[in-house]
Order: sequence, then C-alpha cells, then structure tokens
Amino acid sequence: METIGIQPLVVPSTFDEARFDTNGLSPEDLAIALARGKTASVAKEYPEDVVLGADTLVVLGETVLGKPHTPEEASEMLEQLSGKTHQVYTGIALCEPRTGKVFTDLDCSLVTMRKLEPHEIQWYVSTGEPMGKAGGYGIQGKAALFVTAIKGDYTGVIGLPLSRFYEILKRAGLVITNFFV
Repeated sequence: METIGIQPLVVPSTFDEARFDTNGLSPEDLAIALARGKTASVAKEYPEDVVLGADTLVVLGETVLGKPHTPEEASEMLEQLSGKTHQVYTGIALCEPRTGKVFTDLDCSLVTMRKLEPHEIQWYVSTGEPMGKAGGYGIQGKAALFVTAIKGDYTGVIGLPLSRFYEILKRAGLVITNFFV
C-alpha cells in the first residue's frame, strides 16, 4: 500500500489460524476465509475504520504449504518447490464500517522456481527470511534470485494484490484518493 501512497495503520490480527477448521475447503475458499477471519478480528477493535485483511497460501499440486515453524520445515518446503511451478493464492477481505458489509476477492498467480542447489537452500534458510512466510520464501526479498517466472500479479505474490484491492474499494463505494496521505 505504501508503494501507491497509502500509509495504513498495521494492526496484527488476533485471529487464530491454527484453530481454524480447514477441512474440505479448497485453497481458494481457504484464502478468503482466513482473510475474512483476520478482518473480522481487527474490525471488532476498530469498528469505525475501513479494515482490510489478507492471507496468502502457496499450493503445490494438492498440498498447501503454510508458514514454516522451523528452519528444517523451511528447507523441506523449498526442496519441494525447487524446479517447479506452484500457485500462490491471496484472499483479501475489506470491512466497510458504515454498512458492516465485508467484500472479498481472490488473486491467483503461478510462480516458477528454478532448480535449487542444497547449498542455496541452506544459505537462504540461514538468512531467516523464510520464517513466517507462506511456502517458506519471500519473493520481494532474497528469494527473488530463485524465481524464473510469474504468471499473474506480482503484488499478489507479495501478499496484497493492489489491483484487487482497488476493485474491492470501488465495490464498497469507497474512493481510493481518500486514503492517500
């Protein structure tokens, strides 16, 4: 958002993703449901404000790769992604305070990672960058060295598809220029 001139107040959500029942949800539905949960959590604290939440999932085949909890998990995820194309889903949800309505949208991009050497994975994991990132990598950081192609919205892969954000604002009847500083 700062890239386009919006200075958001960033409020960590208290929504507990680990306790959320993901059973039977497609990656598309899961990304939107998690974004809605985060948005609802923050909107309770800020009922007078426009609240935007997002959640990004990395999906390889039928496997959803979440955020690694250990360096070993990060290494395993990167080994799985090495030399392959995967999907990155980002769900977004916006709560409009005047009506209380929640507007949602979804972005999906395909990301291809080149074949990684074991020493590259070890180096990248040692930077600490993979921790807390879906799929164990951040394309906006050092992992940009590993990505050979993106089909879709780069900002969606980072975690907030700006074109979808703009569309959601319009659907909610909000004017983007009101958010510029």
